[in-house]
Amino acid sequence: MAKTNTPSTNEKVKVFMLGGLDEDGKNMICIQVGEKIYIIEAGLKFPEAKESLGIEYIIQDFSYLIEHKDQIAGIIITHGHDDVMGALPHLLKQVKADVYTSPLAAKEIQKLLKKEKIAGVKIHSIKRHDKKTIGKHRVLFFPITHAYPGAFGVAISSSQGYIVYSGEFIENYDDLSENYRGNITIGADLGKEGVLVLMQESKGAERNGHTAPNHRIDKKLNKLLDLNHDSRLFISCYTQSVYRIQEIIDCCIKQERKLVLYTKELRSLIDGLAYIGYKIPDGVVVDASKIDEYTNVVVLISGQGKPLFTLMSNIANDEVNDITIKPDDLFVIASPVVPGVEKVFRNMENDIYKRDGKIINLDKNVLSMHPSKEDLKMMLFLTRPKYYIPVKGEYRMLCANAMIAEEMGIPPENILILDNGQVAEFEEGNLVSYEVKMNLHETMIDGKENWDMAGVVLKDREILSTDGVMILAIGLDAKTKKIINGPDIQTRGLIYLKDAEYITKDVAKIMEDTIEEAVKNKTYENLQVRSDIRDKVSKYLFKQTAKRPMVLPVILEINK
Repeated sequence: MAKTNTPSTNEKVKVFMLGGLDEDGKNMICIQVGEKIYIIEAGLKFPEAKESLGIEYIIQDFSYLIEHKDQIAGIIITHGHDDVMGALPHLLKQVKADVYTSPLAAKEIQKLLKKEKIAGVKIHSIKRHDKKTIGKHRVLFFPITHAYPGAFGVAISSSQGYIVYSGEFIENYDDLSENYRGNITIGADLGKEGVLVLMQESKGAERNGHTAPNHRIDKKLNKLLDLNHDSRLFISCYTQSVYRIQEIIDCCIKQERKLVLYTKELRSLIDGLAYIGYKIPDGVVVDASKIDEYTNVVVLISGQGKPLFTLMSNIANDEVNDITIKPDDLFVIASPVVPGVEKVFRNMENDIYKRDGKIINLDKNVLSMHPSKEDLKMMLFLTRPKYYIPVKGEYRMLCANAMIAEEMGIPPENILILDNGQVAEFEEGNLVSYEVKMNLHETMIDGKENWDMAGVVLKDREILSTDGVMILAIGLDAKTKKIINGPDIQTRGLIYLKDAEYITKDVAKIMEDTIEEAVKNKTYENLQVRSDIRDKVSKYLFKQTAKRPMVLPVILEINK
């Protein structure tokens, strides 16, 4: 490997994260070398079920990147999962920059940009040993093994040494497919040239040993297919778990089972895999309309999060048109229960058991394809970094990752556990500061990203979900402002009106008195009177019920 660093110049290096620290998802690593900013990942995270309040997902605060958009050299997406790619369309609507990613992820990104009508963005399809000059700096892409084909790690050169992100990798010496084969020699080469900072993810840092071979399900699935030769299997799998999907397909080919690719997204994914060289032999895949014609067909059902398990429930309850469940059918879970889907998963289990169905959890004791302790140690051993920054994971995981680095001889003062927005600054090969911290605000997305940038809508939803709403309607003569009908009081989620009629009478009187007093004093103004009514009624309701519901007064001025 040719030496790419230039010691004659001393560029400042800044490393900070806009998401992914002390949380699951929303990953975004930013590396600033001199005046150029390199963005690695642009992911989303899903809200906890109890906090969702109609929110679909959460993305980063892009304020700093928008303010410095002319300095952005490129956006690097290491693979095609939501937690590293899902926020990309939102970012590209505000910041136009070239995107560098794997071939399959490139196709998915192009679809997203077309759907969102985003133009003026160039997508670079990265080969797994590429070396490119981006923003005047040499960027090396090295192949790793992950659940998505073509995944890679990244090394950005600087006068102080390489800044390396190892990617979401595992060491797996059994996989010879070019789309998944890693290359650990790159790490050794980087270590010889000099690594200033190494960043590694933390999701598996609490697990001992290597992840491989416990990430595989093929042995379990082959045994299951052998034991249930005459049964139909309905297998759940996340659409973005491409490695696992290919394992399931390969087992069906080996066992000579017919296979149904049940969802449109799954069929689209298989088309994408054909683009990178993975093809299913003719005759294996059959149309969904023929499910009931085979006694031992495998039905592969894909999706993301809650919708996947909801679809499985619908199938178990005979609520889909093309499948009729039979007594010998097996429901096989090959998708882990990730945060936020627990309740939907339990509901699915209940629905299947109520129909006397059989469930086999194939994912039990199978490890996710994230580096465990020995994987992380191996990369530390090869790259020999001066500084180490754990990324991607909850705080306890970051701490576990930091302890691994200390075990490997990295001095504690050179191991940085940062917060989102905290900036680590390096000069002349040394850490000079990590005191600067940006004030970040998460962005809640409920389908239209501009609906609730300030959080007002979310606050209203929280009030509605806890204390309910009261609507007060009254009709006035438009000229005289005398009451001609009402007040009419309606509540939802506050009180049972038949048990508290005095409250509605008191609230109605408050409304009438407030209007009549304003008319008498010649200070009546529709908007101001409604505000006064809201304040008075809110105070009264809190005294009576200890709740603060949303109060919505409506004054209709009617021309007679």
